[in-house]
Formats: sequence, C-alpha cells, structure tokens
Amino acid sequence: MTSDLPAAEKRARPRRPDPGRRDRIIDACLDVIAEVGVAGASHRTIAAAAGVPLGSMTYHFGGMQELLREAFGRFAAGVTERFEQRMAAAADFAAAERAVVEIITLDTLNGHRDLVLTHELYTLAARDPACRDITNAWMAASRRALERHFDPLTARLLDALIEGLTLHRALDTEPHDAATAAAAVERVTAPVRPG
Repeated sequence: MTSDLPAAEKRARPRRPDPGRRDRIIDACLDVIAEVGVAGASHRTIAAAAGVPLGSMTYHFGGMQELLREAFGRFAAGVTERFEQRMAAAADFAAAERAVVEIITLDTLNGHRDLVLTHELYTLAARDPACRDITNAWMAASRRALERHFDPLTARLLDALIEGLTLHRALDTEPHDAATAAAAVERVTAPVRPG
C-alpha cells in the first residue's frame, strides 16, 4: 500500500500563507543593491537573500524594474520620514537651523548602506523616468519639511546644501565636523534670520 496522494489531491492543497513575503523581497532587494549595486542585483540573488522561492519574484512583481521602483520608493520614504520628524520637532528658527545641521551630520544618510543606496537610486533615476519621480517626490517632501521654518527659496537652497554636504561628508577622505555644517547653514539662512 502506497502513501502517495493522487495528483489531483496534491494540486488541491492550499499554499501556506506568507503575508510578509512581498515585504521581505523588497527589503532584500535593498540589501542586495547595497552589497552589489543595481547591476549585480538579479531575481535569483534577491530571492536567495529574502529566503523565498525564485518563483515568488514574478508572482509579486511584474519584473525587475517594478521591484527596483518599489524598493527605492521604500528607501526614499524612510529617509523622508526621518527628515520630516527632525524638522517637525524644531520649535523656532534657531532650532530649525540646528535641525538642518543634524540632518546633515546625523540623519540623512545613516551610514555607508544609505550612501550606496542613494547613489544607486540617483544613477537609476538619470535613466528611468519612474525612478526620477521617486527622487523628485523625495526632494519635494524635503522642501515641504524645510518650509515649516524657511521661505521656499531658502528651503530649496538648504535642501541642495544638505544633499551636497551629506555627500561630501560621506565621500571625502578628510573628516567634516558639525561646525562646518553649522557655518554653511548660517550663511544660507543669514538673509532671512529673524532679529
């Protein structure tokens, strides 16, 4: 007597639910990109990193471009949320200036992983209009957060300063201290500083 089930019964078995699988794939995609870049990311490497069957990739995403957009959208949303929280906590103009310095020195790029992901997103956005939409939304959200305390032009200048100084701090071989960032912020905000 054999214990094998008929083929029809085998096919009728429901799949085990795994409600977090899609999120794990997105998170694994970011991990893989941080490790090997967009060029080194594939369905196979991402599925292995997520601990899911390869078929899950095409089940949850229409292709690699869709997965990249989802992953970079999640990354940008996380950076934007930290930025927004920092600016929302500032009670006055001086606190807002200090918040900008903290964004540059502490928040915007949380280590090497965030730096790599940011550069990979920018490179992809240079060629992919859908990814450019992600970077444009990211910049617009940053400016809105800055506009809680600064006029639109100053907010735009501060946003560019944050981006530039953050990248310089991350890539320069010479250390940058918070005093340099504070001096730069003060120069940008001097024309609009109250009092």
